[in-house]
Amino acid sequence: MHADVDWVRELCLSFPGATEKVTWGHDLTFRISEKIFAVTVLEPAKVWLSFKCSAENFADLTERAGIIPAPYMARNQWVALENKEALPKEELAGLLRESYEQVFSKLPKKIQEALSQASRPRTKRKPIRRSVRKRSRSPRS
Repeated sequence: MHADVDWVRELCLSFPGATEKVTWGHDLTFRISEKIFAVTVLEPAKVWLSFKCSAENFADLTERAGIIPAPYMARNQWVALENKEALPKEELAGLLRESYEQVFSKLPKKIQEALSQASRPRTKRKPIRRSVRKRSRSPRS
């Protein structure tokens, strides 16, 4: 089974601090601290999903059928999938995670730390057990 918009949305929003925003009328963008790491379409278009990738993956992916340099973003190592059959789900999941991590790594360290803190699951802390000291009774005067 191939990926669809709902699957991409669920995956991208599972990344720590990831958000979504509809932009340019009909594109659903996935962001980390307002920086886009993936774009999918909500209406039929020439491409259905675009994302950032490494220079090595960019060269390899754009040689495959159904994958082209992303319009307007190819110079920044973005690829676009022309159809949902271009990549198997498992490979696509890894590439979307890589895109997220590349964009995250470019954020200022202070923002990275804040997002990392916010994404850690809070655990319930056990109350500190205080040892009960026995008071020595001194005779009262």
